[in-house]
Amino acid sequence: MSWEAPLAERVRNLKPSPTLAVDAKAKALKAQGVDIVNLSAGEPDFDTPDHIKEAAIKAIKDGFTKYTAVAGIPELKDAIAAKMERDYGLKYSSDEIIASTGGKQVLYNIMQAILDPGDEVIIPVPYWVSYPALVELAGGVPQYLMCSADDGFALDMDGLRSMITSRTRAIILNSPSNPTGAAYSRDDLEEVTKLALAHGFYIISDDIYDEIRFDGVAPENAASVNPECRDRVLVVNGVSKTYAMTGWRIGYLAGPAAVVKATAKIQSQSTSNPNSIAQKAAAAALSGPQGCIDVMKTAFAERKAYIVDRLRAIEGVKCVDPSGAFYAFPDMSAFYGRKHEGGTVTDSLSLADYLLESASIACVPGIAFGDDRFIRFSYATDMKVITEGMDRLEEALGKLK
Repeated sequence: MSWEAPLAERVRNLKPSPTLAVDAKAKALKAQGVDIVNLSAGEPDFDTPDHIKEAAIKAIKDGFTKYTAVAGIPELKDAIAAKMERDYGLKYSSDEIIASTGGKQVLYNIMQAILDPGDEVIIPVPYWVSYPALVELAGGVPQYLMCSADDGFALDMDGLRSMITSRTRAIILNSPSNPTGAAYSRDDLEEVTKLALAHGFYIISDDIYDEIRFDGVAPENAASVNPECRDRVLVVNGVSKTYAMTGWRIGYLAGPAAVVKATAKIQSQSTSNPNSIAQKAAAAALSGPQGCIDVMKTAFAERKAYIVDRLRAIEGVKCVDPSGAFYAFPDMSAFYGRKHEGGTVTDSLSLADYLLESASIACVPGIAFGDDRFIRFSYATDMKVITEGMDRLEEALGKLK
């Protein structure tokens, strides 16, 4: 008699990351010899800069391979504090900073620290795929604030005001955004801070793409535009996107000491300290030469201009011009209802499957981000790959009847 292993309800209801699933499927097909154009993963194609790798090598040679303090080494926390003052004009002490194993763990720790069952977190739509799951794992309830492409995915302030209840614990602001590339205006950020102060909720500011902006605006967040709200803002960031360090897994939180202490307590019972060698590398990234950022940002800007132009040139495709990050998020719903040899395109998932199977293009369906009308294409890859991808996309869409 077979035994079915019982699992917790939270696991049974949890959905795996769609972006990682698409990327894994694309890599599996590529390993089988299929010529895949992978525009799905949010991972810069650049190598980690040499001075960062050298810091890691030195750490290994120096034997810096033991446990560290749970919240991170002083050198890294000092580098984070210096970055926050340099870019945002905000001063944080050591007990207001914690380093974790990537930005995702920072967000997980925050939700575990601030949410009780039934507490609500407002999530603007489209959203990064993991936000709802992280809220739900902590017993919280995601509340979705719809944002319109017609307004450049700006916050619907009237809609936000109407959603705030006595159970509202936080709002998540990701600017520039994954998946849209949109950045919130200074006026909207200021208005959210006023609401947070008036109603007593946190602003979780996911700033992971803060350095990758094409609109000439320097990094800014709710705390920098309204310092009075500083103790309501939980700043989440990391080195993955800015320094091409996705695999190094270092993220960090800057915020009020009580919340940071709570997240450190949670982290102490889960992973303990982040990787010691990666901490040394992250400190070198934040405190060392910053010219590598401009090199990567210039390349991203060129790719962004190209992919947006190509997408907009396809009849039926509408695409907001991203202000930052490295994603294009076009509305592809004009193709829903059209047929191909294998069936009918009915939604973003079936369109993404069609593109993967018929054109060998890997992309992420918009339903993963809360809006089924869209498809996300990453341009964090070589221009030749993007060009080939757009050529294939145009041909594949042209075959739909």
